[in-house]
Amino acid sequence: MFRKATAAMLMALAVTPVTQALAQSQSQSVSMCVFDVIGANGDVYNLMKDYALEMKAHGVDYKLKPYTDEGVALGDFQSGQCDVLAATDIRIRRFNRFTGSISAVGAIPSYDDLRTVLATLAQPKAASLMKAEGYEILGIAPAGAGYLFVNDRAIDTAGELAGKRMATLDYQKDAIHMVDYVKATVVPSDITNFAGKFNNGSVDTAYAPAFAYEALELYKGVGDRGGIVDYPLAQLTIQLVARDDVFSEELAQASRQEMWAMYGQAMALVEKSEENIPEKQWIRIPDADVQGYQEMFRENRMELRDGMNGAPEVYDPRMMSLLSKVRCASNAGASECTAENRE
Repeated sequence: MFRKATAAMLMALAVTPVTQALAQSQSQSVSMCVFDVIGANGDVYNLMKDYALEMKAHGVDYKLKPYTDEGVALGDFQSGQCDVLAATDIRIRRFNRFTGSISAVGAIPSYDDLRTVLATLAQPKAASLMKAEGYEILGIAPAGAGYLFVNDRAIDTAGELAGKRMATLDYQKDAIHMVDYVKATVVPSDITNFAGKFNNGSVDTAYAPAFAYEALELYKGVGDRGGIVDYPLAQLTIQLVARDDVFSEELAQASRQEMWAMYGQAMALVEKSEENIPEKQWIRIPDADVQGYQEMFRENRMELRDGMNGAPEVYDPRMMSLLSKVRCASNAGASECTAENRE
């Protein structure tokens, strides 16, 4: 009954068709800094080009500029050189803690759950949550689950990570806390150099979406002895953020719904990247281990939500509650669903 009731609640929040009544008699010119590790030939940049075409129907004329360094794109956005920034939610977190918590560690275990979350956030009732600190989220697209890449297949449990060197984004506080938790060694990195460190053996492990296997040549670091642990550490997304005076409320909502309408297109790219990884490279883990990981991640999320045990306050409690409801709607038998300290 609980599962059905929760599912019904989520379906009630389903996205309504995009209104076309927003077209303007005169186009609004808007610039967008787009981070794509491949640049103008990358999937993210091409996805933003398609989004920009859709926004023309709403009277928006986007001018896109590609960046292969996310930090530079962020800096240009903050200095006013572009109106909109398309970047990973890890970078967007500073502008909106709520949407920036989508990638909380282990919080979205399946793509079905991710679809429910993004559908919920795209509907008009969630519009107020898209604004914070003078900025507004204009859309969210999936970028794929983050997986643990290892140079030795023996590193297939959390216990095996102790003492291992892990490439960790130096601005991702939750990841640093998690690495410390499993007693691995943080090797500060950024999105432009973590792959090189893994491929040349400077680190033992790294985490990334499946597209990095070929795009960043992580197969070199995996080699013959390594692999990819088949469990999503987090669900990464690409988010669009703008100062909240760039679009009207109606136009901002239309933008979010246009981005949601591209969910299938974005997921097709994600699934293609995962299918391109040879089966032999995946490290399958037992269901019993998965349950243990889920509880470990849950404990870490609560610490990162509340700032307990030396953890920084990273995650938004409202997002943690939403994600808990989504997980329990799809897996009502999970122990967390009846826990006294449920998120």
